[in-house]
Amino acid sequence: GVQVEAKTAAEAMTQQAEKMNGVFAAVKAAGIADRDMQTGQLSLNPVYEYPNNARPRLTGYQASNQLNIKVRKIDQLGKTLDAVVKGGGNTINGVTFSIDKPEQFQNDARMSAIKDAAAKAELYAQAVGYKVKRIVTISEQEYYPQPVPMMQMRMQDQAAASTPVAAGEVTLTQTVNVVFELTK
Repeated sequence: GVQVEAKTAAEAMTQQAEKMNGVFAAVKAAGIADRDMQTGQLSLNPVYEYPNNARPRLTGYQASNQLNIKVRKIDQLGKTLDAVVKGGGNTINGVTFSIDKPEQFQNDARMSAIKDAAAKAELYAQAVGYKVKRIVTISEQEYYPQPVPMMQMRMQDQAAASTPVAAGEVTLTQTVNVVFELTK
């Protein structure tokens, strides 16, 4: 993204727009499609100085424009981050990793959770001399993990090599609650 300060609101907005156009061009040149870019936040705020024992004094305006970028190939992430900076960007507020189409992985996790619940029900029933008769209810707890920023930094005009990024693993968790009826 871009963050600038200027004396007037109009100057701040003009400067951020010029810099952001450079960021857009650089990111496109790095191979990112238009559909994978979205303005995430655009703001304009007054900047005040707070002298001791005096009223706040307006010193200018800060304009900020944040761009959300979806990088579909992890090996292109460092190159894309570098393109943001080379294009005029001076803020990077986070990198979040996710699974593009998680449905099959979520369904696999659901199947595993149900099988685990059934095995435990059999074990518990056996421990008290009962048998599992049937499933009474099944419910699922919705869990939407909040993205965890992997980095927060202000960047200067530097970077000879591509910015290294470690993807690690993305974990999906599925929780089911199953009520079983037991019989003697």
